[in-house]
Amino acid sequence: MKLSAVTLLSILGSVSAFAPSLIGSRASTHLDARKPFISGNWKLNPQTREEAVSLATDIAGKITDSSPDADVALFVPYVFLESAMGAVDSKLMVGAEGVCPEVKGAFTGAVSTSMLDSVGVQWALAGHSERRMIFGETDDLINAQCLKIIGQGMSVMLCIGESESEYEQNLAGNVCAIQLRKGLNGISKEQMDRVVIAYEPVWAIGTGKVATPETAQSVHASCRAILAEMYDQETADATRILYGGSVTPESVDELMGQPDIDGALVGGASLDCEKFGRIINFQA
Repeated sequence: MKLSAVTLLSILGSVSAFAPSLIGSRASTHLDARKPFISGNWKLNPQTREEAVSLATDIAGKITDSSPDADVALFVPYVFLESAMGAVDSKLMVGAEGVCPEVKGAFTGAVSTSMLDSVGVQWALAGHSERRMIFGETDDLINAQCLKIIGQGMSVMLCIGESESEYEQNLAGNVCAIQLRKGLNGISKEQMDRVVIAYEPVWAIGTGKVATPETAQSVHASCRAILAEMYDQETADATRILYGGSVTPESVDELMGQPDIDGALVGGASLDCEKFGRIINFQA
């Protein structure tokens, strides 16, 4: 039986981002237990191959022997994937900003996981709020993307997050719970080592607003509790949950100091080599 979002919200009403019953019932785990992951999402940028290569090269140059032991990735437009991979060599990963869940056929403009895999791409985003809001991608479609990415042997970064009105109604935890449960439907415990979650409050994306570290930590702890319910505590503790919402050089250190924030999905600042370099070299 399919449940509407309204029904699910009612069922999950107790799963508030700030509910003590969830957050207090399980000890939060520290970043030391999970390798940090700093990622950039270029979106519809830059405008030329030359600019993409230059930016990717400069960003790769910010990763030095003294940088934190972290995974670093850039999610770039399809047309720049191979050029960016060549520019960064093996210093960081390059992923796609999305996929089509179909493998082949009459799907004009689509790009499949097999196409991406064939050129060496091993990561892709799914569920970014702009895909949900602007392009109308549903939870079911996003789940199909996740399943196809995992089925191809690739890894997925599943983006979740609430709108400003949902945040103001204290529904952040509820919305994230629904998006997690729907997005990960059909993904097994054994496959979760190829899944990263990115919590991106929609009201903070591209606005310059950033959730306070305490607010972000609370939602991240709630998401981890949901993962423990869906799988088990071991899987929840091993899954990396990143924060994405106007992360800047000024905010990254305090965010990364939170026990359940394992990294960042960075938008605008990832287009600035100096800013993104500082974020890569966070101090927590």
